[in-house]
Amino acid sequence: MVFNRLVNLASLLFLGLAFLLYYRYPTTVTSGEDFPKSIYEFIVKDIHGNDVPLSNYRGKVLLIVNVASNCVLTQSNYRELNILYDKYKHQGFEILAFPSNQFAWQEPGTNEEIREAVCTRFKAEFPIFEKIDVNGENAAPIYKFLKSEKGGLLVDTIKWNFTKFLLNKEGKVVQRYAPNTPPLNIEKDIKNLLD
Repeated sequence: MVFNRLVNLASLLFLGLAFLLYYRYPTTVTSGEDFPKSIYEFIVKDIHGNDVPLSNYRGKVLLIVNVASNCVLTQSNYRELNILYDKYKHQGFEILAFPSNQFAWQEPGTNEEIREAVCTRFKAEFPIFEKIDVNGENAAPIYKFLKSEKGGLLVDTIKWNFTKFLLNKEGKVVQRYAPNTPPLNIEKDIKNLLD
């Protein structure tokens, strides 16, 4: 009896949290001709502030991930992302990393500080882009698009650092992975898309 009440209470708390997250960080999807139909229509800024058309990655399998330097998931995610990148970068695979400071302020640095940390501490060689918002009113357009293509559990918001989106060679989102999904657990899906 007590156990059932606890389960019901936990369920209500979870639904309440999901409701609050949804209204705090709603997914904004623009209808009509303005909203891009493909990832290749976006131009983003790299960590140095240079414009990068995502059409540069046409024909590649992409893993897009929001990163942070000071998260409990940081060390393991960067280590495994580096392994995947080294293994598949010559086969048409790219990782695009977007720093974000929206989750417990775990990416507080400037773009220059982030670049230094990523290259020095984490030895990442894959492209790192400018720090952005992934949720809320000021969410980067690319993240609005990704979330509209592949929603999350209960709500479409990005729930934490290291949420991952896997895109096929046509630039379509085929899978979304939770922050706690180790990158090496995605390897089979990457290989399938590369074949």
